[in-house]
Amino acid sequence: MTEIRTETVPLVDGSALRLTVAEPVSAIRGGIVVLHEARGVTDSVRGIVQGLAADGWLAVAPHLYHRDGADELDGADDEVQQQVDRLEGEQVMADTDTAFGWLAERGVTPDRMGVLGFDLGGSVALLVAAKRTLGAAVTVAGDPVPASPAGGLPALVEAAPGLTCPWLGIYGEVNGGGPDPEVARLRDAAASSQVATDVVVYPRRGHRFDDDPDVAAAAWQRTLNWFDSHLR
Repeated sequence: MTEIRTETVPLVDGSALRLTVAEPVSAIRGGIVVLHEARGVTDSVRGIVQGLAADGWLAVAPHLYHRDGADELDGADDEVQQQVDRLEGEQVMADTDTAFGWLAERGVTPDRMGVLGFDLGGSVALLVAAKRTLGAAVTVAGDPVPASPAGGLPALVEAAPGLTCPWLGIYGEVNGGGPDPEVARLRDAAASSQVATDVVVYPRRGHRFDDDPDVAAAAWQRTLNWFDSHLR
């Protein structure tokens, strides 16, 4: 099984960014930055990093809460939201750039770099794809579409027309069932960009659509296929 480890990179602001990384045992196909969910670098996030490496990708997950000394949050939802609210957009983008730089130092060119985000990180992934030059991006269960994921960053529907690389959005139905009109707005905004886009909506069985193992497996395969198609 592919091993994961944590590295530390000093930053110009005096802090140190922790990176959870995994390398494929065979030839490296490219590199993918994994942006974590609101609860931080959880076991699920580490599993994704490991799974990408098993598929041949050099995977790196920056710890976006490192300035507060946090990696994974175990508190109540309101405590998690307080941590999210402390995020500054400029710092989030800088941390993501550091992760891309880590890939570049290992020979990965921008056209073979991707970004994959979940929940909070899913929203950031779309914004990265609109503000940076890379090969492909995937958002899984991003924050509410009208909202900004961090201070100083635009809402997703505002950023989507400026996408610079192929982007896949994977969402679940609203809790009451049926499509979310805000996701439909995002689909239309992304479609107005000059790149390939796709938005897929899965049914929910519980709080999240990936509570269903079959749906989670389908979403994971769709994610791998997206990177296979666009990171060449």
